[in-house]
Amino acid sequence: MNTVDPLEQALHAARALVLADLMARNVAEAEVVSLVEEAVAHRRWWVEQWPDGAAYVAGLVAQDVQDALLERFGRWPICPVCSSGEPHALDVEPELGPDPHWVCGKAGVVVAPVGGLA
Repeated sequence: MNTVDPLEQALHAARALVLADLMARNVAEAEVVSLVEEAVAHRRWWVEQWPDGAAYVAGLVAQDVQDALLERFGRWPICPVCSSGEPHALDVEPELGPDPHWVCGKAGVVVAPVGGLA
């Protein structure tokens, strides 16, 4: 019987969560999905070096994709809470921890778990 490697499972889960958020915000185009794949490949090495960090991979992949999108396309995901002022992106909190969420730093509210943007 094949057993699933917990590190691979964490990486696949991170990919699925970030893709779900990208699809929810209608930005899951081929070039953007490639950014997710790059982030997952990068974090594969990281989690192989530090297996105890597997619970943190989803938040790290989300941050990596967010950074890559900022460099190429602009802020993502845009905060749905603040209706006035400059549009701004949500942050991933905790920066390095389990159970990552998208948070509006300006309003100080949790918007959704990573993978749960509507």
